[in-house]
Amino acid sequence: MADRYRPKPAATRAREGNPSKTEIKEGVIVPRAILAEPDWRDVFKDSPTVETQEANIRCREVASAEWRRIVPILEVAAGLGEVDHTAVMDLCVCVARIDQAERDLSTRGLMVTAERGTVKNGAATIAAQYRSQLARYIRELGLSPSARVAISPPESGDDSDIWD
Repeated sequence: MADRYRPKPAATRAREGNPSKTEIKEGVIVPRAILAEPDWRDVFKDSPTVETQEANIRCREVASAEWRRIVPILEVAAGLGEVDHTAVMDLCVCVARIDQAERDLSTRGLMVTAERGTVKNGAATIAAQYRSQLARYIRELGLSPSARVAISPPESGDDSDIWD
């Protein structure tokens, strides 16, 4: 289902027709860039406690793996620019935090014992909030099949055929 509040890309409007004959705005052209992977130690800092340190090391690994998985694809498909660095980094942090919350849920369970008795594990709420944010990043960056339909690839500078 299309998002009626989000404007369609100019190429999509032109391709589907423009019955209202309103001006089709091209939008902002962002200079393409090759994004450098952030130092995950700045995000997931070292900790004096062993348990937190192990979790942060795992988060660094998961975030780094996600960065290496999606950035090469997005650089070609979406034409990432330097302004997209923070959004992609936040997406990787979301993935790492979801992994951390899911590991806690697997270890301690959905229900935990607290001072007031048995309660829902807070990691379940945290995972849900990060998943909600991740869904926004996926939609914005065109990382799902339906989101890829809504974006148009950047114009190529050369006229060579990719199949040559």
